[in-house]
Amino acid sequence: MTERYSRQQLFQPVGNKGQQQIRSKHVLVVGAGALGSASAEALVRAGIGKLTLVDRDYVEWSNLQRQQLYTEQDAQNKLPKAVAAKNRLRQINTEVKIEALVMDAQPANLESIVQTADVIIDATDNFDIRFILNDLSHKYEVPWIYGSCVGSYGATYTVIPNVTPCLHCILKKVPVGGATCETVGIISPAVQIVAAYQITEALKILVEDVEALRHTFLTFDVWNNQHAEFKTGKMKSDKCSSCGSTQTYPYLAYENQLKTEVLCGRETVQIRPSQRHLYNFDELEKRLKKQGKVDRNPYLLSCQLPEQRFVIFQDGRVFIHGTNDIQFARSLYYRLLG
Repeated sequence: MTERYSRQQLFQPVGNKGQQQIRSKHVLVVGAGALGSASAEALVRAGIGKLTLVDRDYVEWSNLQRQQLYTEQDAQNKLPKAVAAKNRLRQINTEVKIEALVMDAQPANLESIVQTADVIIDATDNFDIRFILNDLSHKYEVPWIYGSCVGSYGATYTVIPNVTPCLHCILKKVPVGGATCETVGIISPAVQIVAAYQITEALKILVEDVEALRHTFLTFDVWNNQHAEFKTGKMKSDKCSSCGSTQTYPYLAYENQLKTEVLCGRETVQIRPSQRHLYNFDELEKRLKKQGKVDRNPYLLSCQLPEQRFVIFQDGRVFIHGTNDIQFARSLYYRLLG
C-alpha cells in the first residue's frame, strides 16, 4: 500500500485492487469550469491513470469565486482553462497523465477521445453539448455522468449505455431558456455537492462496483434545504433515437451542431468556422492594432473595440464579447477577419 493513496485503499469498496483499477483507467472531463475544476482535482488526487480535459474558454475574474483550480494570475493572463487546470493539476500529482485540449466539444473533436475513455464527466454549461455527449456515450458504450448547477440548485444523473434511460429519454429534446449563472448567480457549495456525487459515481464505475450505482435522477437546493430524487427505469424508450432499438444518434449529425451560438449566461457570441483555421498571430496583431488595444498569449489573441471585445483562439474560434446579437456578431466578424 503506497502512503499517497493509503486512506482511499483502506476504504473497503476500493481496496488495493480498486486502486490498481483506478490507476489503469482514463476519464474524459468535458468542461473545465466550476464542475470540471472540482472533478478534475478529485480524480487527480484519487490517482486516475489518465485525465483528458476539454474546454473552449479562458479564465476570467468572475470564475475565481467557484472554479477552484485557478488563480488571479491565470485571469490576468487570460489563460485557457484547460491549460491553467493542467498546470495546477501537475503540481498536485505528477503520476497522472493529463491531456489538456483547448477546443470546442463537438463530435469531430471528441469521438477519438471517447473511444479510449472509461467514463465521461459532464462539466459543461449547455444542453447542446450534453446531448452530443449522450449520443457519443451510446455509440461507443461509455458511461457518462450528467451534472448541472445554478444558484443553490444542482442536479446529477448517471447514464449507463444499454442499462439506464439516457438523457434523451428523460428530456426528449434540448431545453430552451432557463436560469443561468449570469441571471441568478451561483454559490460554490452547489458546485461542490454536484461534483461530489459525480466523482463518487465515477469511482464506482472505475472500480467496477456497478451494484452501488445510484439509478435515480437527483436534485437539490442546498440553500432551501431541499433534496429530491426520482427513479428513471420506466422512462427508457425503445423508440429513443439515441439509445433505443434503432439508434441514429441525431445530435452527432452535422446539421444539428451549432456553428454560431450565444454562450450560456454571457453577453458573448461564439463563431466557429466550418473548417479549422490556424491564424498567424503576428500578422493578426498588426492588423487588429488599427482597430483597438491588442493582448495575446500563446493560445489566444484579444482586441478591445469601443463596445465589443474580440478573442481569437488558435483553432479559429472567435468569442465576441459585448453582444447577444448573432447577426451583428457575424457582420463584425467578417469585417475584421473575413
